[in-house]
Amino acid sequence: MVIAVSCDQKPKQEPIKQEIKLMMKVEKVAQIGEEEVFKYSLDNGNMQVEMTNYGGLISKIVVPDKDGNMENIALALDSIPDYFTRKLLFFGATAGRVANRISNARFELDGVTYELAKTNGENHLHGGVEGFNKKVWKGEPYSNDSILGVKMTYLSVDGEEGYPGNLTSTLWMELTRDNVIRIKFESSTDQKTIVNLTNHTYFNLGGIKRDVLDHEIQFWADAYTPVDGELIPTGEVKDVTGTPFDFRTPKILGDQIAANGGGFDHNMVTKKEKSPEFKQIARVKHAATGRTLEMMSDAPGVQFYTGNFLKDFAGAEGKTYQQYWGFCLESQVWPDGINKPNFPSPILEPGEKYTHHIEYKFGVEK
Repeated sequence: MVIAVSCDQKPKQEPIKQEIKLMMKVEKVAQIGEEEVFKYSLDNGNMQVEMTNYGGLISKIVVPDKDGNMENIALALDSIPDYFTRKLLFFGATAGRVANRISNARFELDGVTYELAKTNGENHLHGGVEGFNKKVWKGEPYSNDSILGVKMTYLSVDGEEGYPGNLTSTLWMELTRDNVIRIKFESSTDQKTIVNLTNHTYFNLGGIKRDVLDHEIQFWADAYTPVDGELIPTGEVKDVTGTPFDFRTPKILGDQIAANGGGFDHNMVTKKEKSPEFKQIARVKHAATGRTLEMMSDAPGVQFYTGNFLKDFAGAEGKTYQQYWGFCLESQVWPDGINKPNFPSPILEPGEKYTHHIEYKFGVEK
C-alpha cells in the first residue's frame, strides 16, 4: 500500500510550478502469532525514514550530505525480521516501560517492593527481558500535506516484567517536510506505576563507514549525573565545568572521550526538574559530510551513549559495527529516578498522563 500526499509549491520568483510529494509505503513483513508486523517507508522528497511497529523502532534514516549523496545514518539490520531473533543493543527501538537502569532491579511504591529482572549485571535495563522494544505495537499510518506519520499503541498489562498497573502507551512517529523526525509518547495507567519512554537510535552522520570520533557535539546542559562502576547514578548532580562532560561549546567527540578515559554512557542534565518546556538540548555536526543533527525535547535529561559496548557486530549491508560507531541521544527522566529521591520522579498516578516529545532535525552545512 502506498499513501501519497502532494502539494504544489510556487516560489515567489519562480514561474515553473513544482510538485513535491510526500510518499509512504506500508508493507507487511511478518506475522508473530496473531500480530502483523509492518514496515513503514516515509519519503518527504529530500530524506527517507523506515520504521516498524515491531518495537516501535526506526530502522533506517537516509539523508543527503553536502554533495547530495544519500546515505543511511542509523545503525540497523538488513530486514525487520532480523530484529526478532538477533541479540540487539536496542537499535532504533522504543525503550520501556522504563528506559535506562534501575539499581538492584527493584523499586518501592507505597510500601510495596517490586522485583524486576536483572538484565544488566545486578540491575534492570530498558524494561526487562522483553521490554517495549520486543513488543508488536498496533500501527496506524496517517498523513496530511505537511507530515507523514504512524500512530502506534501498546497495552502493557499489570505485572508485565514485574511492573504494576495496566499501562496504555501511544507513540506517534512522524517525518515532516522540513526534515524533522518527530516522536511523541503518551501513557496512562489504572494503578500507580513508573514509566520513562525514549527512542534508542544510534546515529552516525558520516554514513556508517567508521567510528563517530570526528563528530562535533554540543549540549545545552550545565550538569550531569556521575555513575558508579555499574553505570548507576550515584545521586550526585555535578556541574560540568572543568570536566570532559562540558559540551556547552562544540567539542570533538574523540577529544572528549580521550579526556574522559573512555566513552560516555551518562545522563546529561538539561533541566533540574520536569516541566513542559520544549527546548534545544543537543547539536551534532560532521564536518566531512556537512551533515547536522539538532535535537529538541521536553525531558529533563538525555542519556548520551557512544556505543562503548559495540564490538564485531554484524550489521546491515555487510558492515561490522565496532566500538564508537554510533552515538545515542536518549532524552528521558533521569536514570534510577525511582530510587533517587532528589531526581525527577518517573511515577505515574491514575488520572495523570505521561507525555514526552522529541524532535531530531537534519540539515547540511556546506
